[in-house]
Amino acid sequence: MLSKSCANLLEMGTDNLIDFSMSIKSLPRVMTTPGIINDTDEGACTDEDSCTTTSLFRDRKIIVANFLPLNSMKDQTTGEWCFTWDEDALLLQLKDGFSYDTEVIYVGCLKADIDVREQEVVSQKLLEEYGCMPTFLSPDLYKKYYHGFCKKQLWPLFHYMLPIGLHKGDLFDHSLFQAYVSANKKFADKVLEVINSDDDYVWIHDYHLMLLPTFLRKRLNRIKIGFFLHSPFPSSEIYRTLPVREEILKALLNADLIGFQTYDYARHFLSCCSRMLGLHYESKRGYIGLEYYGRIVSIKILSVGVHIGRLHSVLNHPHTISKVQEIEKKFKGKKLLLGVDDMDIFKGISLKLLAFELLLERSPCLRGNIVLVQIVNPARSTGKDVKEAREETISIAERMNNSYGTPGYDPVVLIDKPIPFYERIAYYVAAECCIVNAVRDGMNLVSYEYVVCRQGTEEMDKCRGVNVGGSHTSTLIVSEFVGCSPSLSGAFRVNPWSVEDVADAFHQSIILGESERQLRHEKHYRYVSTHHVAYWAHSFSQDLKRSCKDYYSRRCWALGFGLNFRVLFLSPNFRKLTLNHIVSSYKNSYRRAIFLDYDGTIRPESSVNKTPSQETISILNGLCSDPNNTVFIVSGRGRDSLSEWFSSCENLGIAAEHGYFIRWRKDVGWESNSVVADSDWMKIAKPVIQLYTDATDGSFVEVKETAIVWHHQYADHDFGPCQAKELLDHLESVLANEPVVVKRGQHIVEVKPQGVSKGLVVEKLLGTLSNRGKPPDFVMCIGDDRSDEDMFESINNTASSNLFPSVPEVFACTVGQKPSKAKYYVEDTSEVLRLLRGITAVSTQNQKSTHHQDLDLRWIRPDNTATGKPSQLASLLQATSCCVTPQPSLQYLQQCSECTESSTPHPPYTTHENPADHSAGHVVISPLPPLNACNDSRAPPRATFELSSPPSKQELVPRFSASSVKEESGTKKKQLEVMDPLRCCPHENRSHMQL
Repeated sequence: MLSKSCANLLEMGTDNLIDFSMSIKSLPRVMTTPGIINDTDEGACTDEDSCTTTSLFRDRKIIVANFLPLNSMKDQTTGEWCFTWDEDALLLQLKDGFSYDTEVIYVGCLKADIDVREQEVVSQKLLEEYGCMPTFLSPDLYKKYYHGFCKKQLWPLFHYMLPIGLHKGDLFDHSLFQAYVSANKKFADKVLEVINSDDDYVWIHDYHLMLLPTFLRKRLNRIKIGFFLHSPFPSSEIYRTLPVREEILKALLNADLIGFQTYDYARHFLSCCSRMLGLHYESKRGYIGLEYYGRIVSIKILSVGVHIGRLHSVLNHPHTISKVQEIEKKFKGKKLLLGVDDMDIFKGISLKLLAFELLLERSPCLRGNIVLVQIVNPARSTGKDVKEAREETISIAERMNNSYGTPGYDPVVLIDKPIPFYERIAYYVAAECCIVNAVRDGMNLVSYEYVVCRQGTEEMDKCRGVNVGGSHTSTLIVSEFVGCSPSLSGAFRVNPWSVEDVADAFHQSIILGESERQLRHEKHYRYVSTHHVAYWAHSFSQDLKRSCKDYYSRRCWALGFGLNFRVLFLSPNFRKLTLNHIVSSYKNSYRRAIFLDYDGTIRPESSVNKTPSQETISILNGLCSDPNNTVFIVSGRGRDSLSEWFSSCENLGIAAEHGYFIRWRKDVGWESNSVVADSDWMKIAKPVIQLYTDATDGSFVEVKETAIVWHHQYADHDFGPCQAKELLDHLESVLANEPVVVKRGQHIVEVKPQGVSKGLVVEKLLGTLSNRGKPPDFVMCIGDDRSDEDMFESINNTASSNLFPSVPEVFACTVGQKPSKAKYYVEDTSEVLRLLRGITAVSTQNQKSTHHQDLDLRWIRPDNTATGKPSQLASLLQATSCCVTPQPSLQYLQQCSECTESSTPHPPYTTHENPADHSAGHVVISPLPPLNACNDSRAPPRATFELSSPPSKQELVPRFSASSVKEESGTKKKQLEVMDPLRCCPHENRSHMQL
């Protein structure tokens, strides 16, 4: 969408507008080298058809802020409203960071009051002509929302000002917050009127709309939201005093990307999230991310820049050049120092004047030779504090002029009125030093504008009589509490509260040599010219796209009500494990392997008493009593504790210290991992960990036989994770050459031997079961911690490998709805016990049952790698039979998918009809439900087959013979030889079956 401005470049929203003869139709593009910019958005596309085609597929970005980038004026003759672009508005300038074919829609309030009867007409006009959707708030709501909560609550707090007493500031007013909520809802309604939820990106600006992400995400769960905070973000000690602190934090976390001007502001935000919400961030490859209910909320740190093209255009304007010549003539022979600030209690104007007064007092030789021009922009808020600040500023300036002024000379020139933009630019050009002395400010672009204007343009240099293309100079004094300070390494950084330090900086800037001025200026201009507003907007836009790139590959669930609303993003295959599902699979299985974590899984993490309950012991004993079950507790705890706690569970297996120690049953000895034999590393690690324990209140050390764990669960929620990160780095450094790994877990840092993990021990246990001829056809694994993710990954990989003759049914389940490698979840430990109680009841019932069960026969190929059952058979074998004979009929209903003769089906056939030829006893063979392929992996098999070479096709009768019965682990096994000679696919034939 093209800019359609009919305003003059230098129109500044004042009553003293100048009628320029030259009209600039749209904002010039950003340039990074000196010169005059003439190319605008107009004419960017000369091919009409090309432009039309591109527009159909162009991106749309919705920019939301408190005010629209428009100037409003009502025509007194016609009574109609007229609007023009505000060329100095950041929201308009950031369009240069987007491609030409990007459509930009603005949502915000107008700076003028529009009558209710005119609002619909104005809305339609602005949307059609300017791409702006106005948000109309009633006067009472706007007063409470903007002048109330924003300016009296958030603005002071975000600038580190607390209401110490009733006479020092306004206490929290909940009615103002309700107005803030209502206003944000109205903004959300307007955004939803223009958004295309599938493609559009929403970019929200500043503290006025911090609740907006929640209201938008509640309506559209997959909406793409970026938020940029232009003001400071206070430290957690300050922010925690806000009564609605958590509501605002949670609302911001509903955005996908949150931007800050400086690292300090981002660090304070992350600290608040850690202290109040228990969230932790990770930094990877230069990106900072907060994991919040399955979403990664990205944190971006990049300060705003200036629009260089706009500044150059104003510099080249005749009125600007004329004003520069006027200023230089007026202050000829004097060094001109400049300050440009809003009338605000945080801008430090009074402190600046006091420092300048001290300079004149200390250096009489400077009197009459230096002048401080202080431009005071109109205040953006009202109140007693602003009025007092203005009176104080005027008083100090008058006192200084009376004390150190002479006829024709005033050391302080106070411009306390609105001035056109070109006049401010002219002062930038003429000033040899600029001072930004705010006690707290989000960014403050005055210093950037000053550097660009001192660089000038060729036309400006010619008019001033300066050597064109020569070196330029500038000097900056910048408060260390201003957002632009870190990027201006050549500036004199000062503490604005120290009047003496600021006075010294004034003196240093005055006596600074010419070459030093040039070097400092070149350094500053190099940064400002490459980090302009277009660069900032483009970078933010790209990061927002990156943050939302996998939205449609995940499922989302809406959680919470009101301002506690959030969206849970998880894998599309992630679902809740229900009792009916697990019981059904459990009943249809034959051999089962069950692996359970302890802390946070079958025992609540928050429980002070860590010993298992009697109910837990009873459930585990019930599971272990089934001879077809293999049950293991897989925990990071030591074997002594686990042995004591589960001493009454005779058949329970235990894998202690993440599997370093393994015990299959109580009456079987412990097996240990032979990977690590040397524990000398503990002598190195213990002193380091103890050092962090002494320095971190609430932390403690747990020393195991093969590992050391540092716990910080009860430490400060901000300091504990910070110390954990430092300890992790420290231990990785000192133990780099030792056979150990250092890992962070949930509130822990653990040092353990290499080659030991829950994933490896589960893989080992499953392999052992398979080697013993007891491969499970049902595997369940439940855990809640980061270490359990290795277990989930391992059982999924092992189950799909050729370790098992058939693919078992796997239930990897995590506790709590969160991102996980598991495919299932349960809500909490009580639900874990409920599931275990349910399958325990099934085991008990099966042990009491004496009825015969059908045998599910499956075939495997000779290479033992693929499973299949094209024959679709089921068998019912009497428990007492040693010799079997077939029933009169046997059918093949399925064609083998491996067969190359795909055109030839497997026809039904009939065995011979004289069972008297066979021995006593019988077996019933009947068709099974149809399967679709040889590699079907439905319910696990009850029997496995080893195929031999195909028999002669002349053998027309299936033969059945029974062999001897032998005892193994208390169960009887029969071996039955089955042979099917008829029309059989070469992939399936004679077999030996273990029953």
